[in-house]
Amino acid sequence: MKKLLALTASLTTLPAWAHEGHGLFGSHWHATDALGFVVVGALVAVAVWLSKK
Repeated sequence: MKKLLALTASLTTLPAWAHEGHGLFGSHWHATDALGFVVVGALVAVAVWLSKK
């Protein structure tokens, strides 16, 4: 029953779309957008560093 409830709760968020303008190049951005770019950059840097070993 808990799995069914979790599945139902997660499926209800599928039609949720954010408003336009997200990201650093949009009309505005949120701190979480910038944090995502920082995390992706850090992951790329770590991957490059580990590939050289």
